[in-house]
Amino acid sequence: MKKMIIASTSTVHGSSYLEYLLPTLQLHFKGVKQIVFIPYARPSGITYDGYTAIVKKAFSNINIDVKGIHEFDNAKEAIGTSEAIFTGGGNTFELVNQLYKNDILSILKEVIAKGTPYLGTSAGSNICGVNMKNTNDMPIVYPPSFTTLGCIPFNINAHYLDPIEGSTHMGETRETRIKEFHVFNETAVLGLREGSWLEVNNDDIFLRGKLTARLFEQNKQPIELKSGGLIKF
Repeated sequence: MKKMIIASTSTVHGSSYLEYLLPTLQLHFKGVKQIVFIPYARPSGITYDGYTAIVKKAFSNINIDVKGIHEFDNAKEAIGTSEAIFTGGGNTFELVNQLYKNDILSILKEVIAKGTPYLGTSAGSNICGVNMKNTNDMPIVYPPSFTTLGCIPFNINAHYLDPIEGSTHMGETRETRIKEFHVFNETAVLGLREGSWLEVNNDDIFLRGKLTARLFEQNKQPIELKSGGLIKF
């Protein structure tokens, strides 16, 4: 039975790392003593150890220890025996590249399916979908495949932004880019705004947070989904 929190971001304006999610995570990880953290997407200028230290500090507020996957002798074994897993944000291309390089994508999907509690933020949320093609990140490396976990039957566009009224910016909007994706791909895409997250309980997927999310399907008009609702399409 899948038990997942798939969040658009780790940090919302005016709060510290994971602060806005801590009440939810305290329930989500109830009974968990240690989380295995996957820092492969690491933001620019941060080491795996440095990234893990940030996460460790945040989870200390709810009395849960954190150990980075790079600290284990065997990454596959660490995933297979973990109490819970968190994949952080950063660059999705590098994250997926490292998941394939370390040969842990399959076992990660397997343990999630069996009920190991999972948290993803940003890039760690992008990999929960069918593929990573709706990431906003630059392709700084070339992963062996764009196929990801497929734990949910659609893709995530994390940090989804609406057009700014009155803006003179002439570049593509997120909506335009997603529509371009649908010229060649059938997979639905959920635009997940900052401060929003998905709660996955087996096959039931609920939108949480204060904002709506924008659902895009091929050859259909986008629709707004209300927070608290079960996502069906």
